[in-house]
Amino acid sequence: MRNSSTVSSQTRKNWWIDAGLAISSVVAALSGIYFLALPVGGYRGGRNSSYGIQILFDRSTWDDLHTWFGAAMIAIAAIHLIIHWNWVTGMVRRTWNELNGRCGCMNARGRWVLVLNTVVVISFILTALSGMYFLFAPGGHAAVTPAFLFTRAAWDLIHTWAGVTLIAAAVIHFAIHWRWVVNVTNKMAARVLAGRPAAIAAPAQRQVG
Repeated sequence: MRNSSTVSSQTRKNWWIDAGLAISSVVAALSGIYFLALPVGGYRGGRNSSYGIQILFDRSTWDDLHTWFGAAMIAIAAIHLIIHWNWVTGMVRRTWNELNGRCGCMNARGRWVLVLNTVVVISFILTALSGMYFLFAPGGHAAVTPAFLFTRAAWDLIHTWAGVTLIAAAVIHFAIHWRWVVNVTNKMAARVLAGRPAAIAAPAQRQVG
């Protein structure tokens, strides 16, 4: 009988990639929510009552966290896309056939998941592109408006609300796949714990011999 803690190499790879994507996404999202809740406008003692409020870190540290964990999220998402490229192309063909009436190969749940994944992809692309704009376009006194397609304020709105949409869609996506996450995580933990006694016992056996 196959051990219940057995996890295929492909599943382990997917789990590690998803774990990296989840961690980077959570940090990027929390730092984004920080900036959304505590805008930079105003001045000390002025109309912005949230001016100068510090939560865990100062504003500069939150900015660094948002920037570099956001960059990590983009890089890991690109790896995730490459690994699942065959699934993506297959889903595109399936969707095209469905829309053209060539097959009734999607049930109601499949259509719902497709719509959700589409929202995730579009909001992620908009969030990533606008984030890269702020990473590479000069700001402050050196800012040029419009530097690329839109004004800096327009890019800020795109980044903010695409990010909010992405967070909401990603939470729903995570909830839908919660059972898979729990099952695979439990198996990964069991695999690690099962390997520890063997690793400790091996040197003792060699010494006795």
